[in-house]
Amino acid sequence: MKEALFYDVIDSSSATVQCHLCSHNCKIKNGKTGLCNVRLNAGGVLQSLVYGKLVSENVDPIEKKPLFHVSPGSKSYSIATVGCNFKCRHCQNYQISQFPISSPDAVPGKDRTPRQVVSNALAYDCQSISYTYVEPTIFYEFAYETAEIAHEQHLKNIFVSNGYTGPAAAKKIAPFLDANNIDLKAFSDTFYRQVCGAKLTPVLNTIALMKELGVWVEVTTLIIPGYNDTDKELKEIAAFIAGLDSEIPWHISRFYPTYKLTDAPPTPVETIHRARDIGKAAGLKYIYTGNIHDRGGEDTICPQCGKTLIKRGGYTIEENLMTNNSCPDCSTAIAGLWGR
Repeated sequence: MKEALFYDVIDSSSATVQCHLCSHNCKIKNGKTGLCNVRLNAGGVLQSLVYGKLVSENVDPIEKKPLFHVSPGSKSYSIATVGCNFKCRHCQNYQISQFPISSPDAVPGKDRTPRQVVSNALAYDCQSISYTYVEPTIFYEFAYETAEIAHEQHLKNIFVSNGYTGPAAAKKIAPFLDANNIDLKAFSDTFYRQVCGAKLTPVLNTIALMKELGVWVEVTTLIIPGYNDTDKELKEIAAFIAGLDSEIPWHISRFYPTYKLTDAPPTPVETIHRARDIGKAAGLKYIYTGNIHDRGGEDTICPQCGKTLIKRGGYTIEENLMTNNSCPDCSTAIAGLWGR
């Protein structure tokens, strides 16, 4: 265990603490954990149960995150612990995100140090480290220390996040965090409460804050029939993103029934295309369709002249025609983090 960051003792007589790592701001009694189930109040000292306990270490294409405007075609060393601060009914990684922890001794994972993670990333010729698969905020202490070392070694650091990172935590890691793909799961507080066990506003605030802090942001929305697929809601999502910056890429993904959300069918392809059209009408310059066989839907297109600049097939870069991070035909600069 390691003492956690971002908490206060709010009642010394009962050793109750309040965690400020994420926007739940859990009040945690002695001997109990927060909603994430991996931060334990041990006698008034909040401890991270998952520091260095990695249950997943993989070398992934960066496109899998998905990040399409960060070092295309590169490899990203991807890590996770157990735990999450959301309870999403449709979680694809629920075996680790919702892992039941009965005691500190029951936490699974291989023991790793931040330097070991960075060394592994370099050994596999990765250009970045991704903190992913579960919400990375819940293993923040390990991610932060790893990100510092990775930054020194000129590796990019990437969060794949639900957007519930607390403001203080976001500001602390921002100097070392290069990119963040944030899920904007819906534009309804009802959806967030009933499907995820969270609220909408903190997610919107985090997306805006990350952008303000200079972190490259891409947004992903998984469209679920009957839950978040109305024109009204899709227009609200697209308008919010465009209102921050029309160059923020929007990834629109197809839903397949999983975990506890099996009452909805797979998303019709026509719905994905409708969302793409809504995004274009809102002025978004880079829109990508995922989880469908949609030739060209994951290509990067010049927003000025329409030239295909990066052609993708699955997670593979088939062709990259950009020159000096710009369109070779009309010289329009394409926003992103393109270099090593």
